[in-house]
Amino acid sequence: MSDILRELASVLEQRKSASGESSYVASLHKQGLSKILQKVEEEALETIEAANECDTGSGEGKNAVIHETADLWFHTMVMLSHLELGPDQVLEELEKRFNISGLQEKASRQN
Repeated sequence: MSDILRELASVLEQRKSASGESSYVASLHKQGLSKILQKVEEEALETIEAANECDTGSGEGKNAVIHETADLWFHTMVMLSHLELGPDQVLEELEKRFNISGLQEKASRQN
């Protein structure tokens, strides 16, 4: 599964330096972090809306959730790239959390 994220991260890095006219990713980078964060926020809201509709029994709900989550992950990956971070770092953090109660992990962040 993580191979897909690594491949996407590689493509995003390549497109970072492309022309903003020829690459959507490059255009986001050229517009800066605030534009990228705006897109992450927009996609997060669309994902939430799709999940709410899915939960209420909308016909194409699951497909919409998958589509919007893919958009959210994509734009989050662009954000990580812009910040010189990558999916491996996020996956490592998730791996550290195995065998730790979610309640314990949350409590450790509050200190």
